[in-house]
Amino acid sequence: MVYKTLPLIHSKSDLRSAQSLRIQRGLPSKILRVLTLLSLDIFALVTARYLSFIYGTPLESPWTQKLPFLLLSLIIEITIIASQGLYQAGNSRRNYLALMKALSLSVVLLLLIAFLYEPNYYVSRSTFLIFWLVSIILTISGRLLFDFIIKALRSKGAIRHPIFIITDAAEQASHIRLVEREKCYVIEGIADSKCLDWENREATFRYLRNQGIIEAFVSWSSIKDRLYVCWNFYTAGITLRILPTNNELCYPKSLFRMIGDVPCLTIPAPIITGTDFWIKRCFDLCAATILICLISPLYLVIALLIKLDSPGPILFKQTRIGLHCKPFKIWKFRTMVANAEKLQAALEAKNENKDGVLFKLKEDPRITRVGKFLRRYSLDELPQLFNVLLGEMSLVGPRPLPNRDVERFKSAYFIRQEVLPGITGLWQVSGRSNIDNFEDAVKLDLKYIENWSLWLDLQILLKTVQVVLQKTGAY
Repeated sequence: MVYKTLPLIHSKSDLRSAQSLRIQRGLPSKILRVLTLLSLDIFALVTARYLSFIYGTPLESPWTQKLPFLLLSLIIEITIIASQGLYQAGNSRRNYLALMKALSLSVVLLLLIAFLYEPNYYVSRSTFLIFWLVSIILTISGRLLFDFIIKALRSKGAIRHPIFIITDAAEQASHIRLVEREKCYVIEGIADSKCLDWENREATFRYLRNQGIIEAFVSWSSIKDRLYVCWNFYTAGITLRILPTNNELCYPKSLFRMIGDVPCLTIPAPIITGTDFWIKRCFDLCAATILICLISPLYLVIALLIKLDSPGPILFKQTRIGLHCKPFKIWKFRTMVANAEKLQAALEAKNENKDGVLFKLKEDPRITRVGKFLRRYSLDELPQLFNVLLGEMSLVGPRPLPNRDVERFKSAYFIRQEVLPGITGLWQVSGRSNIDNFEDAVKLDLKYIENWSLWLDLQILLKTVQVVLQKTGAY
């Protein structure tokens, strides 16, 4: 069989332009699969319940006579089945032992609820035993029938997902055989690792989108910039699957799916989106509101000290680059003289940052007396809680940088602009201003993006309090 190869079109674009997220390709078929399995399970459970009422011992009980109790039973059973991942694609839905365990657990749980709710009512043991046995038989039978129909249709070339393979020439033959063995894919094309190089990447993803590719199988050796490549696949709505190599692969949050008898790695998008984003956003809103109410007297004291110390405004507003590289105004208490930004050009030669990306000067002559105190304890950052309320920042995340610094980025660094910037972050609690190399700082930002969790945010916030009180690396 001859597969189409990808035409390499050298194309460059401004990485700082925002990319819109696309709906995951193949989503309608996934939803249809889940709804079909759900319908089969509901039919099997309702039928099993009906048969258990007919052939079990007829005893008066709300669990056999009242509709709300019957609906509650069905909800509990379906929830337990879903919690075991039995509606997922591949071999997960064929895990019949897990299905038996889920149904058995639901029967035991329903018996316990029935006893605790109405201990004076008799619950027919025969009814529950018949229901348990028949529900297992019918749900497994329904899934076997579903798989039989799907395999029959796929053998005729129907219900197959269009995919693309990216792997080097030496491994192409073995990887094609591996994918074809699954008999649920149509290989639309194949290319080598050069298509994911920086100069070809945009053209590659434009081609994949135009071809309607749902999944891309990529060898591990073809991914040279994992964070950015995963982000590109995610924004294109294409599922990325890592083809196995001779080396053992293990990466945070990675998922395994069996392709035939071979484990295939899937790496989720290394960004904070969807449910994760809204969990983080709700936490930020609640925490910022509480903190502003608690420290409002401190705001007034700091404002008075700044006004008495030097002429100029109390607050300092500066344009920073935020989520999706969109500029916004960051709020801080003023710690420098009023014309500090105009004086920076004359001080560039004294920049103590090794690679020159960030501007850092330990003995900065522009800082006022009150400003030194505010910076030592990071009190100048407190107005940024209002940036959090406005949705421009998060409590924890990569620090938003001025346009001057962002313009000096390497292309690989722009993935840090795809998450909401934060007041504090892993960079700040790992050395703060003592980190004088931007490469080291950005590695900490990327580590945070890859391993984000609400627990990690809480750890960083607690560590921030400790670092501020100890004045570690502050100037």
